[in-house]
Amino acid sequence: MKHIGARTGIFFGAERKRTVMNFKRTACLFLFAGMAVGALAGEPALSALPRTSPEAQGISSAGVLAFVQAADQKIDAVHSFMLVRHGRVVAEAWWSPYAADLQHTMFSLSKSFTSTAVGLAISEGKLSLDDPVVKFFPEDAPAQPGDFLKALRVRDLLIMSSGQLSNSISQFSFNTNEPLTREFFEMPVEHKPGTFFFYNTPGSYMLSAIVQKVTGQTELEYLKPRLFEPLGIENPYWALSPQGICLGGYGLSIRTEDIAKFGLLYLDRGYWRGKQLLPADWVAAATARQTSNGSDPNSDWEQGYGYQFWRARHNIYRGDGAFGQFCIVIPDKDAVVAITSGTKDMAGVMNLVWDKLLPAMHNHPLTRDPENLSKLTNALTHLTMHLLSGAGSPGAAAPMSGRKFVFPANDQKIESAALAFGTNGNAATLTLRINGGEQRIECGDGAWTTGHMTFAPDIVEQAWEQPVAASGAWTDESVYKAKLVFYETPFYVTFTLKFSGDQLLFDTEYNVVRRGNAKQPQLTGQVQ
Repeated sequence: MKHIGARTGIFFGAERKRTVMNFKRTACLFLFAGMAVGALAGEPALSALPRTSPEAQGISSAGVLAFVQAADQKIDAVHSFMLVRHGRVVAEAWWSPYAADLQHTMFSLSKSFTSTAVGLAISEGKLSLDDPVVKFFPEDAPAQPGDFLKALRVRDLLIMSSGQLSNSISQFSFNTNEPLTREFFEMPVEHKPGTFFFYNTPGSYMLSAIVQKVTGQTELEYLKPRLFEPLGIENPYWALSPQGICLGGYGLSIRTEDIAKFGLLYLDRGYWRGKQLLPADWVAAATARQTSNGSDPNSDWEQGYGYQFWRARHNIYRGDGAFGQFCIVIPDKDAVVAITSGTKDMAGVMNLVWDKLLPAMHNHPLTRDPENLSKLTNALTHLTMHLLSGAGSPGAAAPMSGRKFVFPANDQKIESAALAFGTNGNAATLTLRINGGEQRIECGDGAWTTGHMTFAPDIVEQAWEQPVAASGAWTDESVYKAKLVFYETPFYVTFTLKFSGDQLLFDTEYNVVRRGNAKQPQLTGQVQ
């Protein structure tokens, strides 16, 4: 399909390190020749992490299988999963149409990469934790900044304690021609910096802007030779503000294995394949509890916060992003879990890791378990996003195949819709006119059909052309549902078309939203 559009520190200690290395050497005796559990085909590239079986690294295949099955059945929806132990990938999976070689939008997991850029810049003497923020942008700061604004330091931005509150932060817009640094300084600082935790993305943008100011490079340019290239992270993408600054708090797109490599770098205290890429003391500080963010012992959002990293239960830390993008580092188990998702239930994803994966990890290699390993391998290679199903057929709606239905003006900017019905297992074609542009989407029958579409999910202000996979089904003789998965993002949308004589009732529902309702107002179209 072709369519129109424009794209917008954890210190282990020497004794524990020796124990881990001895475990690795022992585990190697248990490897299956050429064994690699997961969805990757062929031999891994040289930059890829080594693969092995779960039991060789002390993990039960049955436990991993229980996690994957629960994720598939209980979470709508996990997109990918990679489990690394003792530096080796023991299980990996992608729910089709998501795939190993595709990048995925990280949302706020980007913040942990921004923290890394700050740590590297500090190690190179370009700034310090205690530098005042106004120092970097005197041209955008008020002529007479208040005492709290003058007291705002780099450290305060890192720990989400800038002193600004929701009323002002919610008014911050990333789509303005005014310098965003100036917009940030215009937000009132109502608490003494460093004393009040309030999670916010504008502060992370300021960290990105500071890195660019002191290095002369965007975060992406600065991190490429220092982080991305050494880790073998290829072609990372980071969206820019109108002023040409990486968004910092979001906007990064990388692959699932790239997340795992990043987590492994932090797990190994900044050390990577014979080289110290990141100072070990920075890793320790960034992932430690630097500030309190609550007191609920059962909440993974109230265990403390580091430098753009969350503390979690079980002595775990993580970077995470909206709708379930996770880099989970488990020091006590020498493990990393990388996950991408498109779910409302981020806590549910983490609970599955705690409940299913943690108990499956043991302190010694396990006896080979061919039966459960075979079950796990089979499950990992046959995962798919849930397809729509139905036993219906067009019935009385058959004469409406290909007919255009026109809608009154609406906030969704959907102007018209037409459905050319598929027959005998062939794809149906949904044609939409949205905001002046025509989109043609082939919807597979019991399968995903891939193409491109210009579309903006509800939480995004600007549409762009992006890959899409679609499937559809008749749920009764007058109702057709189409599910469109934007498989480089967390988003999918379901369209429901109900044919009623010369009218079409058209419903749109998103899987996740940040504002408004997931289900949009129903549209009524008249046949043309």
